[in-house]
Amino acid sequence: MSQHHPHATGEDRRPHVVIVGGGFAGLWAARAVSSAPVRITLLDRGNHHLFQPLLYQVATAGLSAPNIAAPLRQILRRQKNVTVLLGEVAGISPAEKQVHLADGRTLAFDHLLLASGATHAYFGHDDWAPHAPGLKTLDDALGIRRRILTAFERAEAEDDPAKRDAWLTFAIVGGGPTGVELAGTLAEIARHTLRGEFRRVDPRKARVLLLEAGPRVLASFPESLSEKARAQLQKLGVEVRTGVPVAAIDDEGVQLGDTRIAARTVLWAAGVAASPLARDLGVPLDRAGRVLVEPDLSVPGHPSIFVAGDLASIQCDGKPVPGVAPAAKQMGRHVARSILARLRGATPSAFRYRDFGNLATIGRMAAVVDLHGLKFSGLLAWWFWLAAHVFFLIGFRNRLVVLIDWAQAYWSYQRSARIILGGDRDG
Repeated sequence: MSQHHPHATGEDRRPHVVIVGGGFAGLWAARAVSSAPVRITLLDRGNHHLFQPLLYQVATAGLSAPNIAAPLRQILRRQKNVTVLLGEVAGISPAEKQVHLADGRTLAFDHLLLASGATHAYFGHDDWAPHAPGLKTLDDALGIRRRILTAFERAEAEDDPAKRDAWLTFAIVGGGPTGVELAGTLAEIARHTLRGEFRRVDPRKARVLLLEAGPRVLASFPESLSEKARAQLQKLGVEVRTGVPVAAIDDEGVQLGDTRIAARTVLWAAGVAASPLARDLGVPLDRAGRVLVEPDLSVPGHPSIFVAGDLASIQCDGKPVPGVAPAAKQMGRHVARSILARLRGATPSAFRYRDFGNLATIGRMAAVVDLHGLKFSGLLAWWFWLAAHVFFLIGFRNRLVVLIDWAQAYWSYQRSARIILGGDRDG
């Protein structure tokens, strides 16, 4: 098995930092050591950084994929101490300080940041995955978009009223921000975007159900905002059902307690599990498979290995740090500072999470915002949500395109990315 680094020459004695994952944590860490005397290898399965908070907009045909993603090489092209490698990590040997790639290559590291994120968790029901896709990657988003748009096409071609209704029924499992955003946007597509485009079916009669096992939607928000979100969803035409877990999912629909719902499109927004790479570290993990990191985000017993983003489990001020983009960015920057401190022979400081609040959008002119006790919803919250997301997008071009696309969609109710791509769905 060959050990190498793309820049490794006899002369290059700079410490080698390997970063696994080009998401918020990995990218922010790489950028924070741009002027440091280290060489960095950034490994990712995909060639792009993805602005995940807007992924549901691609899934619901509001934005096209390049609007919310940018090639990692393009983002880091001016940073001479970074090499971007496209590759899948197959395993990690902490004691040997080696990362093993799926193609047989091995990278030796001096410092490692594991920021490979989270994947879907079906709570032991992995057989549900083909029937209820989740939303984590651009591939997921394009697949969901294909399912949603094809469902309306199938309904138009269906003569049997019961089968037609099943094609026009959309069930979203999970009432967190992703589920709420998907449900609200789907309702808008059915009520407004597709109105008048079909001859045999009325898209406005489509049913959008949001199924949450817990007592309320947006459980991470204050109860008053949860109630407002529920009211805003119902106003959009979403049927919100709480307090009953999903018992079964198949190609024909979902079983909710004793009730059978015939729905040909089921989307999963319920659970996430940490990337399986965490298990290679041989350290304690929490219930979701995340690494219980030290206060400086290093791995217990391995001071040169760090974990950040959705893969890290840590508490600040007695509360768990949430798996959100601002937390991942802060962690990435902190790991960079910790590595630089170690190189100087200093002790890294403990990670402190700065909570900037919680935002979720529900639909056109409807959102909820919780900023340290300052709670508001409706139109003002929607504008705040929009401004925050456009501000955080990477690259000026993306911001401009997103703003133009949104402005156009806002005034016309049209969605610009309604092209069905890829293979036809089965059924």
